[in-house]
Amino acid sequence: MISFIIPFYNEDGNLPILLDGIVKQMTKMRRDYEVIFVNDGSTDDSISKLNERVISLNLKKDTVKILSHRKRIGKGKALITGLNKLKGEIVIFMDGDNQDDPADLPKFIKKIDEGYDFVNGIRKNRQDNYLVKMYSNFVSKFLRTYMDSPFHDINCGFKAFKKVVLTDFAFYGNNFRFFPLTVFHGGFKVTEVEVNNKKRLYGVSKFGPNKLFIGIFDTLTAYFLFKFSEKPLHFFGSIGSVLFGLGSLITIYLTFMRIFYHQMLYRRPMLLFGILLIIVGLQLGMTGIIGELIVFLNKRKT
Repeated sequence: MISFIIPFYNEDGNLPILLDGIVKQMTKMRRDYEVIFVNDGSTDDSISKLNERVISLNLKKDTVKILSHRKRIGKGKALITGLNKLKGEIVIFMDGDNQDDPADLPKFIKKIDEGYDFVNGIRKNRQDNYLVKMYSNFVSKFLRTYMDSPFHDINCGFKAFKKVVLTDFAFYGNNFRFFPLTVFHGGFKVTEVEVNNKKRLYGVSKFGPNKLFIGIFDTLTAYFLFKFSEKPLHFFGSIGSVLFGLGSLITIYLTFMRIFYHQMLYRRPMLLFGILLIIVGLQLGMTGIIGELIVFLNKRKT
C-alpha cells in the first residue's frame, strides 16, 4: 500500500483538486493507497470542502483520512501525526497547496520499484516568489558544499520513500527539511526526479520573511548536528582554542610591554579584552568536554 501524507493550513480551494489528481493517477496505476490529510488548525472551509469531495468520489472506506490539530502547530508536527496513522510500506509527502502535480506520481513509484529507498523531487519552472527561491538555493548550495548533500532541491515537499527509512529519524520542530539528508547519510539508496511545480490557484503562500530567518538557523543547526553531534569537542574546542590563543597572545604582549617598557596597563582596555577571550575560550573548551561526556554516556547505555 502507498500512503500519502498531506499537511495543510487554509487550503480549501486547493485540496479537492489535489485529491482528484491523486485518485486519478492511483486508479490509472492500479495501486492500493490511502490519503491522509492533516489539518494544522485551519480556520477556513478546508474540512467541509474536502469531505464534500470525498463523498462525491465514492471511494472505498478509509481510503481518505482527515486528521486535525486543534490549533496551528507547524508542518513538522502535522507530518508526525500523519506518520503515526499510516498503513503503507511506501510513503509519499505532498503539500496541500496543489503546487505538487499528481501527474508526476508515476516517476516516484517507478524509482521506488527500481529499488531506491528515497526519491526527492526537483522543482522545475518554480512558481514561488523570489524570497522562497533565494532561501531554497542558499540551503541547497550550503548543504552540497559543507555536508556532501546529493540533493539539488532538498526543500521540495514532494517526496516518496520506503517506510523503513523512518527508523533512524525523529521528526521535531522544523527538522523535516533535512529528512532527505539523514536518509542519505544513513546509507540508504537515494535519487531525484524532476517534477512540475504548478502555479498556486487559491490561497496565499505561508512562507514569509520570518520563516526565512528561521530556516537559516535551522540550516546551521542541521550542520552542527550532522557534523558534530558525536564529536562536540571538535566544534567547541576549535573555536575555544582560537579565542584562547588570541587572548593569550594579547596578554603576553601586554605583559612584555609592562615589564620592559613600564607601560601602565590600567590604561589599556586591551588587557580586559585579552582576559575575556581567555575565559570564553576556556568555557567553550569545557562545554565541548561536557558534550563528549554526554555522548559517551549515552552511547554506553545503548
